[in-house]
Amino acid sequence: MQLKTYKTLWGNQLIIEEACAQAKNAGFDGIEGRAPVTPAAIKRWQNALYAFECDFVLEVVTGGDYVPDLSWTMPYHLQDMEAQIQKALPLNPRLITLITGSDAWSESQSIEFLEQAMSLEQKYGIPLSFETHRSRSLFNPWVTERIVKALPNLKLTADISHWCVVCERLMSLEFPSIQAILPQVFHIHARVGYAQGPQVPHPASPEYQNALHSHQAIWRAIWQSQMNRGFELTTLTPEFGPDGYCQQVPFTQTPVADNWKINQWMNQVERSDFAHFSQAGVVI
Repeated sequence: MQLKTYKTLWGNQLIIEEACAQAKNAGFDGIEGRAPVTPAAIKRWQNALYAFECDFVLEVVTGGDYVPDLSWTMPYHLQDMEAQIQKALPLNPRLITLITGSDAWSESQSIEFLEQAMSLEQKYGIPLSFETHRSRSLFNPWVTERIVKALPNLKLTADISHWCVVCERLMSLEFPSIQAILPQVFHIHARVGYAQGPQVPHPASPEYQNALHSHQAIWRAIWQSQMNRGFELTTLTPEFGPDGYCQQVPFTQTPVADNWKINQWMNQVERSDFAHFSQAGVVI
């Protein structure tokens, strides 16, 4: 099984050509993020992805923003989702990761919605992977476990860091629920959360090694499950970012760490960990 990794465009300030070049120079296989809106921008992205031989993972966010507007109905989410997918088709995404649904819905509503959303995969021929994201339908491990039981073909983007802050504990403490969803994990967002937040200040720091190792154990379990399922390729995006995730020094708002440096570090560490995992052939 091969590993491909992606530079997140979350917080990116570079033009697309520079972002692609930066990703490839830093050892990533491509980029992950939301697509541009205008036809001219999409054409420019298309050219940049081709010129730099960059894979693309499309991120689709419904509900108006990352925290959804609760006035949005299920049909409105679905219409917006399909419109975003249609616009991004010229970019030939390897997969689409979706931040969608709402934690305010009942489980039966979420199941109905996700079942309808899943039908777009066959329509467009691109894997759709639904992210375990707080404020969304898959906002905690127990709800997600029940939903995937009802929808055994649902693909998941595993971002375990969200569940750490929702549940106020590391997810290695809830490993039975993690094991229950492993067969449906398709893509990984490699950010390290902890009991009080979705992003540790720096995953290399000694005080957060327990959190790092907790996440790595789950990522290895995902790899093992994917290998058992015959995957030839697994994908991972280091996703440390701004917007309240990165802690800041009071009064000056100076970030306590450089997210781009952290994501490069995370990429190198996980590539190395995956290489050891692949050589061993078992969970390590």
